[in-house]
Amino acid sequence: MAFMTDRKRATGLGSAKEGTHHFWQMKVSSVALLILIPLFVFTFGPILGSAHADVVAYFARPFPAIVAALTIVVGFMHFKDGVQVLIEDYTQGMTRKVLIIAMICLSYGAAATGLFAIARIAL
Repeated sequence: MAFMTDRKRATGLGSAKEGTHHFWQMKVSSVALLILIPLFVFTFGPILGSAHADVVAYFARPFPAIVAALTIVVGFMHFKDGVQVLIEDYTQGMTRKVLIIAMICLSYGAAATGLFAIARIAL
């Protein structure tokens, strides 16, 4: 029979001191997406189904290009944070580390690809 206190059982399993920051980062990006997604839908919707030249001319204007870029960046950073929480909750060991690294690379790569596409159209 082991006589361990609750504190001794919890040693090494405590807070990583990042939970609050992660929580607020998710909340801020959620509110930002709450504003950006309708803006994106209402700026992107009217041009949907138009000819390629019309779409390029439309996204060459600053407002639609900035709204699309902000939506892409904030959306993928929110995705990265959310998936990281899921991975941390349901995996462990080396699998956790590999999945987090892969997810971060995927998120930044997709965001960079989207920004590059918008920059190519806008410039």
